[in-house]
Amino acid sequence: METKNIMIVGVGGQGSLLASKLLGHLLLEEGYDVKVSEVHGMSQRGGSVVTYVRYGDNVASPVIDEGEADCIVSFELLEAARWLPFLKKDGTIVTNIQQIDPMPVVTGAAEYPSDLSAKLKASGAKVDAMDCVALALEAGNVKAVNLVLLGRLSHYFSFPEEAWQKAIEACVPAKFLEINKKAFRLGREAQVS
Repeated sequence: METKNIMIVGVGGQGSLLASKLLGHLLLEEGYDVKVSEVHGMSQRGGSVVTYVRYGDNVASPVIDEGEADCIVSFELLEAARWLPFLKKDGTIVTNIQQIDPMPVVTGAAEYPSDLSAKLKASGAKVDAMDCVALALEAGNVKAVNLVLLGRLSHYFSFPEEAWQKAIEACVPAKFLEINKKAFRLGREAQVS
């Protein structure tokens, strides 16, 4: 199988590292060679965080170059736009519609770009955007946005739901398991306009 590339992008503290760990675990259990690489950019202070997940028969490198990502999973709209050059021409963006102001916006030195969803679509990317925060809150914790996004991402794989559930059980601490399972289910079942 040809190597497939997924980028998980967000802001520090949103749970992108757990999402990449869970996805990597699932892919290993499904028999793929998997490489996961994390890049932290001031993640402790709300800066950009990106994780590369590459899988296939034989994956040589953990790094994804520009124009190579089959899918970008984004916790925030501006992060989806920031990493757009890494998406393949026919790639997919699965994104939360949340907007988190970066420091230049907070300080008044810049404005948050308007209508990013439309701009992402205008680039030719397939954009699957939804309000993951609302679904995470419905599940019981705003921090479950990562599992809502993985639930949505699961539509782009042929793995049975049981395989995803096993990965969740293997990667999520027991005390947070039920909320995370519910968040995954809500993301998987959500209707996207």
